[in-house]
Amino acid sequence: MRLLLLQVLQTKRAFTLCLPLVLAGAPLAAQNSQPPLDPHSLDSHFENDQVILNAPHPGITIPGAASGKNWHNHPLNRVMVYVHPGGEKLTYLDGSVEDLKWQAGTVKWSPAVGYHYSEIPPALDPRVWKTPAFTTPMIVDIGIKKPGYPGKAGGTALDPLRVDPKDFTLVFENSQVRVLRLKMGPRQSVPMHEYTLNRIVVYITEQNLRETSPEGKSEVMQHKDGSASWSGPSKQKIDNLADKPLETVIVELKSIY
Repeated sequence: MRLLLLQVLQTKRAFTLCLPLVLAGAPLAAQNSQPPLDPHSLDSHFENDQVILNAPHPGITIPGAASGKNWHNHPLNRVMVYVHPGGEKLTYLDGSVEDLKWQAGTVKWSPAVGYHYSEIPPALDPRVWKTPAFTTPMIVDIGIKKPGYPGKAGGTALDPLRVDPKDFTLVFENSQVRVLRLKMGPRQSVPMHEYTLNRIVVYITEQNLRETSPEGKSEVMQHKDGSASWSGPSKQKIDNLADKPLETVIVELKSIY
């Protein structure tokens, strides 16, 4: 009888000790049961040996230059993907000024540049200059860390521009990158195509799509506008599962490994 009573007390004590752990773990389990909207998205400051996204711009003090300004430079050539409309004014050390304006989906090549500071200009034209407080990144800044290799390019039979020139378009190409844009209509499909280079993919619009491999393996993915992902060489067919169009910018890297 004493042995049975001791076993009951030990069981009760173990349950009491474990209960807080169980209760504490319940919210975590509930949280983990709901994956993030975009599990493939990169951290906003992603970096590897080929690229760096949204590199910090630490300011320095330059004797004789305007004080109180965030003087900084960009030592890398960059691809700038503007997710939302906006603009900025750049002032350089020699006193020259550059006014930049962009619309949603604009993509530009930005060569390495010397010291300058940037400001959001007055709302001269609210349709162009106004920069609202968006919940997603306004700009995806992709710094290219390695020189390009001229021999690296697309051109296989399944190259996106060959397979589907209506939906894939060439934005620009140079020795370091080839930049493509994909626009798909609601419930539209893009046939099997191939990327032979590593790439950064920037999602201009929110997306709900299905990618299918040549082996028939499918994966449904949701991407938030302004997010980006890193991918290696691959082949896939794409289906837009949403009732609205989608737009994506693909930055292929011709980097020397």
